Amino acid sequence: MTILVTGATGTVGRHVVDRLVAAGRPVRALTRNPQTAALPDGVDVVQGDLNRPGELSFDGLQGVFLVPGIFDPAHATDRAHAFVSRAVAAGITRIVSLTSSGVTGRRAGFYQTLHAVEQIVETSGAAWTHLRPGEFAVNKLDFWAESIRAADLVRNAYPDAVGVPIHEGDIADVAAIALLQDGHAGRAYDLTGPQALTHREQAEAIGAGLGRAIAFERLTYGQARQAYIEAGLPMEVAEFILGYQAEYAEEPPSVSPTFEQVTGRKGRTLAQWAADHAAELTPAA
Repeated sequence: MTILVTGATGTVGRHVVDRLVAAGRPVRALTRNPQTAALPDGVDVVQGDLNRPGELSFDGLQGVFLVPGIFDPAHATDRAHAFVSRAVAAGITRIVSLTSSGVTGRRAGFYQTLHAVEQIVETSGAAWTHLRPGEFAVNKLDFWAESIRAADLVRNAYPDAVGVPIHEGDIADVAAIALLQDGHAGRAYDLTGPQALTHREQAEAIGAGLGRAIAFERLTYGQARQAYIEAGLPMEVAEFILGYQAEYAEEPPSVSPTFEQVTGRKGRTLAQWAADHAAELTPAA
């Protein structure tokens, strides 16, 4: 039976599509722009929007990879309820949702909407699994890539704040396992990378992956906030990220064993992630 992947051209969804295709499973990929999707041959690429669930077809589907972050935050629970109820009524029996470790930590002002969507999934009657990753390594492209390309330099506040960034491919690996294999229903998986590293150590790890030294320059809180805003983040999101970093400077997160328990292997390191993204972190010739 076919599996629907929402957010199929996104950071994680594209990898989920690849994993399912490699496993020989039929995939229906949902995207707003099929013409630019560039997904593997054989994938059923369909145009659609999670915010218009009444227009989606669920015929012939067995499972769904659901990315609640796509829902309009102002209407997320209503849209999620409509999507999930229609999916289950059409015969979908398995839903894997991608939420956040913020749900586990109950971080005020962030987790409530994702938690509400999780609860809708849990009461749907379908077998469910929630994936709750922490920091995405790929987000460093938004904040650090420009200075790495231009000056072999990472600029950030809180040099000794610890993070455990996870490779987006590792999230997709767990998603594919939960979609394809039994034994994961009713689980909420907190996911991290395999290493707890300070910001200074993260710069070094990225340098190791790229094969060149990457230095670290400490910014003040205000300088870092301005840098995030100049990178395109709204003020409140910049403040939110820096709040996490301030917390991690005093209360470091730990490495979760979940990825290794589910997959049977170690997660990809930040150096491996950097090597995978070398084209985006290297100056144009």
